[in-house]
Amino acid sequence: MDWNEKTIEGIRVMDEFNSIEEILDFAIAGEAEASQFYTDLAGQMENPAMREVFEDFAKEELGHKARLEGVKKGNVQPKAGEVADLKIADYMVDIEPSPNMDYQSAIILAMKKEKAAFKLYTTLASKMQDPELRDMFLSLAQEEAKHKLRFEIEYDDEIMKEN
Repeated sequence: MDWNEKTIEGIRVMDEFNSIEEILDFAIAGEAEASQFYTDLAGQMENPAMREVFEDFAKEELGHKARLEGVKKGNVQPKAGEVADLKIADYMVDIEPSPNMDYQSAIILAMKKEKAAFKLYTTLASKMQDPELRDMFLSLAQEEAKHKLRFEIEYDDEIMKEN
C-alpha cells in the first residue's frame, strides 16, 4: 500500500489511500480496535454501571464496523442529523489506559477517542467524491459525536459536580 501515515490523538490517519476499499478497510479496522478498547475498559471498571456503559459502546462500535462492511457490499445508509458538542474533551489532557484507571480518567480517555474518531470520519467524508459515501462517513462522524456527547454529559453530571 502506498500511503503516508500520521497520528492524530492516538489514531492513525492515512494521507493517501489507493482505493475506496482501502479507506473502508482502514475504517473497519479502526472500529474493531475501538470495540476492543471499550471491551478492555469495561473489564477494568469496578463500577458495574460504568462497566455496562463501556460494554454498550463496544457493541455500538461493532455496529459501525458492520455498517462499513455493508458499504463494502454496496449498502449505503442516509446522513444523520448534527449533534451538539460541549467541547469538554477539547480541554482534557491525554491519558493512557491503565489497569487501575479511575472513573474520571476512563471518561476523559473515552471522550478523546470519540473526538479522534469524529475527526477521522469527517476527514474521510471530505475526501469522498461519491455523495452517498460522503454522507455515510458524515453519518458515522455524527454517531461518534453522539458518543462523545454522552461521555461529556456523564463527565459534567458526575465529575464536575463532585469538584
